[in-house]
Amino acid sequence: MKYLHRQLAAVLTALSVVGSHAFIQPNLASSNIRPTSSSLSSTAAAPPSSPWFTDEETVSKSKLKTQILQLGAALDRGQSYNPTSGSYYESSMELARSKIQSLIALADSSNVPTSLDDIAGEWELVFTTVKHGIFRSSPFFLAVQEAFEYAEEKEAFGQDKATLFFKLHELQTCSWGASKIGRVAQRIDPSKGYLYSEFDTSIFSLTVIPILGFWKLLPTFGGCVVTASKAEMQEGGKLQMEVDYTTSRPVEGLSGLGEWIWSVKVPVGSIWKFLPWNKGRRAECSVTVRYFDEDVRIVEDKSGDLFVYSRPVVPRQLDI
Repeated sequence: MKYLHRQLAAVLTALSVVGSHAFIQPNLASSNIRPTSSSLSSTAAAPPSSPWFTDEETVSKSKLKTQILQLGAALDRGQSYNPTSGSYYESSMELARSKIQSLIALADSSNVPTSLDDIAGEWELVFTTVKHGIFRSSPFFLAVQEAFEYAEEKEAFGQDKATLFFKLHELQTCSWGASKIGRVAQRIDPSKGYLYSEFDTSIFSLTVIPILGFWKLLPTFGGCVVTASKAEMQEGGKLQMEVDYTTSRPVEGLSGLGEWIWSVKVPVGSIWKFLPWNKGRRAECSVTVRYFDEDVRIVEDKSGDLFVYSRPVVPRQLDI
C-alpha cells in the first residue's frame, strides 16, 4: 500500500511540474524563438469576399436592398444609434444612410408612385435614420413634428423644439424598461383612401429592483396602437395625410388592459383643431416616397429623415 501511495505521489508531482511549464509564457525577446511569417499572415488574413457585402465595385438595386436590410438588422431598425446615449454606431448609421441614398439615386420613373394603388397593402418598417423613437413613422407623430413649424419660437434650450419633444418623450416612456416598441408597420387601402399606421408596444416588459432583483416586479401588457389617416398621393410621390383617429388592437401573446380598451377610438382629428397651439389647423402631415418597388418602399419626412419599409414575411390581419 505504501508503494502505491509513493507511485501516486510521484505521478501527481510530475503532472504538476508539466502543467506549470505549460502555462509559462515564453520570453521571445530573450530566446531564439521568433514568430514566422506564416504565423503572422494567418492572423492577418483578409476577410472572405462576398458579392453582396464586400464587393464595392459593382452596384445594383438588389445588392443595395440586401445591404440595407443587413444594416437594419444589425442596428435594430436604427434604434441602436441614439445620440442621447452616445456616438457609438454613428459611423454605421451614416453608412446605412449613404446606402439608402445610393438606392434612391438609381430610381427611375417606375420607382416613383403616382397613386395609392402603386403602394397598396402591408409594409413593415425595417430601418430608419430618425432619432428618438422609430414610432415616429406614425402620421400622428409626423403631424406633431410639423405642428412645431408654426410655433413662434422654434427652439428651446438651444435645440429644435420637435427634436427636444421626441427626446423627452423617449426618455419618459422607455426608461427602466417601462415601454418597448415591437413591430412597426403601415397598411395602405386605396379603396378607402386611408393609411393605417401600426406599432406594437409592451409596457413593463423588463422591470426589476436594480442590482438586487432577479424576478419581474410587474406584469407585462400592451397592444398594437393604430392611427388611421386620410391619404392622398400627389405629384412627385408626395403622400399627403390627415390624421383621423387612433385606436388599438390586441397582439397575440400580449395581455391587454381589458376587452374594453380595443373598442376605444380617440377622434384625434376633431380634437386637434381645438388645441390652442394648433390655432384651428388640421392634423396634417406629409412624406415623400423616394423609392418603391415590389420589395421595399423608402419615404423621407420634412426633416430629411428616411424610413425604409419592406413587404412582411409574416403578414398580419388588421380588423378595423
